[in-house]
Amino acid sequence: MPTMAGFDFGMTQKFDIEEKVVEVLKTVYDPEIPVDIYNLGLIYKVDVDDDANVAIDMTLTAPGCSLADFIVEDVRLRVEGLECVKSATVNLVFEPEWNKDMMTEEAKLDLGLE
Repeated sequence: MPTMAGFDFGMTQKFDIEEKVVEVLKTVYDPEIPVDIYNLGLIYKVDVDDDANVAIDMTLTAPGCSLADFIVEDVRLRVEGLECVKSATVNLVFEPEWNKDMMTEEAKLDLGLE
């Protein structure tokens, strides 16, 4: 991978992809809550490998959410829809358990919790 004065272009490219992934995650909403999943704090991790494959760890507001499959598939399809992404894998995790403290201040304001 080419470098210039210690600057790794690969890391820059991964960061750019990660930023685009975050932008698209902000367009995915939990159908029961009028806030996007990123600001709700449902995204725990976004990893981009050297081949532009993206792995996302996310949770839901409740483990028994009847729309889990719909939300996970929506995330996967939107992320894979980015030109810069080769593939996307979405891992649904429940540890740590989600709570409202994980929401951004913006989300809390939108929901009248602040």
